[in-house]
Amino acid sequence: MLNSGNFLCQWGWRDYGMGPGMMWNWWGMGWIFMIVFWGLVVLGLIFLIRWLVGITKTTRVEESALEILKKRYARGEIDKEEFEQKKKDLV
Repeated sequence: MLNSGNFLCQWGWRDYGMGPGMMWNWWGMGWIFMIVFWGLVVLGLIFLIRWLVGITKTTRVEESALEILKKRYARGEIDKEEFEQKKKDLV
């Protein structure tokens, strides 16, 4: 009986291990692609988490009326009398 593998080798065709898994195992370097893939996944998760944390940091708590009044007085927009009266109204 004729062996198909021997028959093909006889006519110059050789099997270099290029079978169905060749796409993921490119000459034994499939592990590099797997590391790159998982590295990109982890990097994407890191950027997603940093973006989500950045969103929560940008939400500011509103300033109280007294803080706004103090800033206006510090900038010279109002004088001491007006500051004291408005402070007394707020407290």
